[in-house]
Amino acid sequence: MNYIFYKYQGTGNDFVMIDNRDLHFPKNDTKLVEKLCDRRFGIGADGLILLENDPSTDFRMVYYNSDGNESSMCGNGGRCLVAFAKQLGIIDNETTFIATDGLHYATINEEGIVSLQMKDVDEVQEHGNHVFLNTGSPHHVQMVEDLHIFDVQNEGAKIRYGALYGKAGSNVNFVSQTGENTFRLRTYERGVEGETLSCGTGATAVAIAMKSTGKTDSSLIELQVEGGILEVSFVEKNGFFTHVFLKGPANFVFKGVVSVG
Repeated sequence: MNYIFYKYQGTGNDFVMIDNRDLHFPKNDTKLVEKLCDRRFGIGADGLILLENDPSTDFRMVYYNSDGNESSMCGNGGRCLVAFAKQLGIIDNETTFIATDGLHYATINEEGIVSLQMKDVDEVQEHGNHVFLNTGSPHHVQMVEDLHIFDVQNEGAKIRYGALYGKAGSNVNFVSQTGENTFRLRTYERGVEGETLSCGTGATAVAIAMKSTGKTDSSLIELQVEGGILEVSFVEKNGFFTHVFLKGPANFVFKGVVSVG
């Protein structure tokens, strides 16, 4: 079987995109998804995203981690899917679409900068040396020293697989402050089971966590990830975060055909 695919990346977080409006892709074939995402035996990506029809919005987002399993919301993947929808001619410069965590609104400019509205956050759990919150996916946020040499792989795995979050686990973000409203972060992503160059829901979680814990007074926060720069903005009132937007580049890399048999 041959599949036409498109490769996109958002600040180094890369995805295989497939136009599945005709439902030709075998959605329950986790081994196929895993193979396509494999960086040695497949196309190579942090995840695979299907664009499908939706009766009440412009399209539906179906997201799989690179381990082949369908997963929770992916912020950078959502931004890249908006760029993909524009390339396909489904949308122009703004859109609404449905994902696993509900309805999303987004805009895209001519330079490929996508601003994606994320879910509201009504609970930020502070636990001494870390914060936990859900921004469409669960995120552990922890401040550390010497982030540039921090062992994200091993320390992230300890938390992800530890007793703190049970069988489901959590994404894990390690953070350092670089300015009044700027932070650097590195993320261990569940499903990828390793560090990625960027995580959109993670950047969103870090921005909200830093505001909630008083590390910044700003409602517009710049996040330096390993693959570039993201911006997160929000409106906060009494610990409730609304109008949460994740903004950054979403770039087309290449298009191809992969044969699987």
